[in-house]
Amino acid sequence: MATKSLEILIDEFNRLPGIGRKSATRLAFHILEMSETEIDRFALALKSAKEKVKRCSVCGNFSEEEVCSICRDEFREKDTICVVEDSRDIIPFEKTNRFKGKYHVLNGKLDPLNGITPDKLNLKKLLERVANNEISEVILALNPDLEGETTALYLTRLLKPFEVKISKIASGIPMGGNIEFADTATISKALEGRQEL
Repeated sequence: MATKSLEILIDEFNRLPGIGRKSATRLAFHILEMSETEIDRFALALKSAKEKVKRCSVCGNFSEEEVCSICRDEFREKDTICVVEDSRDIIPFEKTNRFKGKYHVLNGKLDPLNGITPDKLNLKKLLERVANNEISEVILALNPDLEGETTALYLTRLLKPFEVKISKIASGIPMGGNIEFADTATISKALEGRQEL
């Protein structure tokens, strides 16, 4: 039986996304095994990140500056915006070293059943960026689930009056994937997104 303090710590870890009760318990016990110096460093890192990291005033990405390093980068293409749901989604795009434009973080996707309506998303800044800059293309890089597709349709309708090219990232069978184990929706998307060779 855990002590009251340990139970509170386990409960706090359990509140984090993707952390189940077993993982929360393992993390809590690990914390108890850490030295005072390690605990202080860990607590300082949490506090410092919470105090210093904020949203970029242009794109909504996390930054310690008013404007993030990607938005400040003069060598990036200024006429292309890749719209993502979350700041975490930028990392895989940057790892490819293929996309050279700018980003826009929505901070979620439309999900009315869970209270996420258009006013909760970072849409106003996106529309301002498209209206006030010479944007030629907006790439919708949203997750291929029901909410992502709904958000993509909604954004397409919002952006149509600006007469910009609106594209969507392809989806389908991943590299190294096996067709035998793919579901019908994935196969359908792969067929729709096929390219001429």
